[in-house]
Amino acid sequence: MPTHCSQDSFAFGRVEGRAVVADFSGGTITSNGGALLLAQTDRGVGIIDSFAACFGDGRNQGLIEHTVRTMVGQRMVGIALGHGDLVDHDDLRRDPVLAAMLGKLTPRRKECAPLAGKSTLSRLEHSPQEGVVHAPPRYHKISHDGEAIERTFVDIALRSRRKPPPVMVIDLDATDSALHGHQEGRFFHGYYDCYCYLPLFVFWDRHLLSAKLRPASADAAAGSVEEVARIVAQVRARWPKTTIIVRADSGFCRDDLMSWCEANDVHFVLGLARNDRLVAEIAGELAEAESLARATGRAARVFKDFAWSTLDSWSRKRRVIAKAEWTRGEANPRFIVTSLPADVIDGARLYEKVYCQRGEMENRIKECQLDLLADTMPAATMRANQLRLWFAGMAYVLMCALRRIALAGTELARATCATIRLKLLKIGAQVTVSARRVRIAMATACPVRNIFAIAHARL
Repeated sequence: MPTHCSQDSFAFGRVEGRAVVADFSGGTITSNGGALLLAQTDRGVGIIDSFAACFGDGRNQGLIEHTVRTMVGQRMVGIALGHGDLVDHDDLRRDPVLAAMLGKLTPRRKECAPLAGKSTLSRLEHSPQEGVVHAPPRYHKISHDGEAIERTFVDIALRSRRKPPPVMVIDLDATDSALHGHQEGRFFHGYYDCYCYLPLFVFWDRHLLSAKLRPASADAAAGSVEEVARIVAQVRARWPKTTIIVRADSGFCRDDLMSWCEANDVHFVLGLARNDRLVAEIAGELAEAESLARATGRAARVFKDFAWSTLDSWSRKRRVIAKAEWTRGEANPRFIVTSLPADVIDGARLYEKVYCQRGEMENRIKECQLDLLADTMPAATMRANQLRLWFAGMAYVLMCALRRIALAGTELARATCATIRLKLLKIGAQVTVSARRVRIAMATACPVRNIFAIAHARL
């Protein structure tokens, strides 16, 4: 059996004649000192309160230890700080900084910690949709309203602007969330070469408007008409004069989406998958691009603007812009379809300055999935995994608000969520709690000390 060691100090040699000794007498220490900025951000934007209002609580409020608002905030902030697993909260529940952020330093009962542990938060994440009759008995007292959560994402984004923008470009994209168990609705997707879900993300610039979980057996554009219709209705109720443009790749080039946009005064710019008929239509332009490339020794592109219709899948002719490109010794034709008229914007500018910018949305998806663990789907049911995706989405919204409000003009103005977390939030600090104050003493030599001060002043 291993020896039970009670060693109090640890020697690490000598440096310049001085002994290097370590021990565990530092007192209450946290690695989340900078997370206070998230709390200050939320006070100004109200993200946690807005999200918590989407949950119903049927518990006896006089007997509970942890309110829904505290649990929702704890889960969101935990994800923002990189703690995606619920088991992490068995330690985080005693973190004094998180407790101070959520306004609860002292538990009601002495045997409890200030914040909730993994079991309590698991009941929150498994809370049933309001109105569902056959919910597991142990989860039935807390419920969530999915439609209200979806509205909240859009409301928070719209509140970020004091004045309505003249043009609003809404980006749609589908991605994979790999599954490693036997989750409900799992399906093997040939393109991604794994069992996965196929969530739909909708962004406006950096603002997350929707994160909809779908089985991977669905088409990439499945449910896009309903999501766009819901979002457009909310936008127009607040900004009736704003021009709305839907932008997406060829996976969303479906007649039902384009027809809905045309019938509801919404413009679209969508990728169009190439085929032999389309390539034949621009044979002359491809030859011209090849001649230019050979003459200059560099890639060349020629644009063509024409009306087009498919043989049977489109209900009408539409404007198509072709990019006839010759690069690296071969043709590289690309196509987009749009409802924007030629007298508003020419084809080359529409392709290069509008359509190609949709690639920025993929960076936002990477932030959600890689930085904030939005692709972690551990629950057995799609309902619980959808709620888990919404928690990650709200954590992204909170981080996005911090970046937008507090970090503009600093070196972190365009940093990813992971970089902001590493440099600005995960700051080691000593915490001292007295009768009059909670003091978080951070390192004097903190490299982002000036940025922290700027962010605090702005918030």
